[in-house]
Amino acid sequence: MSKIAVTGSLHYDIMLDAHHRPEKGETVMGTACSYKFGGKGGNQAIAAALSGASVRFAGAVGDDEQGRFLLNRLQGANVDTSAVQIVAGMPSGMSVAITDSEGDYGAVVVSNANQHISPETFAQPAFWQDVSLLILQNEVPEAINQQAAIAAHERGVTVSLNAAPARPLSAALEAVIDVLIVNAIEARDMSGITVSDLASAQTAAEQLTQRFSQVVVTAGEHGVAWCEQGQGSQALAAKKITLVSTHGAGDCFTGVLCTALAGQRSLAEAVMLANDAAAQHVSRQPT
Repeated sequence: MSKIAVTGSLHYDIMLDAHHRPEKGETVMGTACSYKFGGKGGNQAIAAALSGASVRFAGAVGDDEQGRFLLNRLQGANVDTSAVQIVAGMPSGMSVAITDSEGDYGAVVVSNANQHISPETFAQPAFWQDVSLLILQNEVPEAINQQAAIAAHERGVTVSLNAAPARPLSAALEAVIDVLIVNAIEARDMSGITVSDLASAQTAAEQLTQRFSQVVVTAGEHGVAWCEQGQGSQALAAKKITLVSTHGAGDCFTGVLCTALAGQRSLAEAVMLANDAAAQHVSRQPT
């Protein structure tokens, strides 16, 4: 079984359904409300565990009901939470997501305890035992990602970054990233190339391999493109599905992709598996 470490965010998600998302100053009457496990780190950890990996998680929650809910969900998916800290006096991470009638969503995230992950975790040999791949995202401080990535790199562990949400990366962090996973917006922000179809997604992936060994660009309803240094880019069209909700689709894609890579699959094979899983994910209600 592939062993993956995930360092990242945990959020208690409040999910609202509405006909459309509000404009500035507008109040919209919603149609449904639910409460769900979230955070890119947590979602990717569970996706990896459900796709067959043994997963160890480093993160932080508050000493509150939301934190206990988050820990229970991770443990229920057989994710090792021994490196998740409980931060006294600090609420757990929260988000509010609004899903519109077309299945698209927007969200507001408040990091709270996620800002207090201890870097000491990454100096512990036990955290890295048998780990072959580390998954990172941009919902925790840059310093934490950098410390985790450097520690992984020093141990020969592959480092994958889902650069979401988009933000500038330090040279020190870029230097130890092996696999970059970005959506169309993040690819545009990092490459300067507008991604509007598969051809432009391939161009962005090729440009980004000047900085990263392997690059995957997800392009929503168009599909996904990928490229490895020294090779030409490839692309795969999106599967035709009935869209229910895009919430968490990118996290599902990342978790499955990284599980496949940790299991020694090629990048092309990993993308195909992740694309199939994401298509199934957006075809059902988020849980």
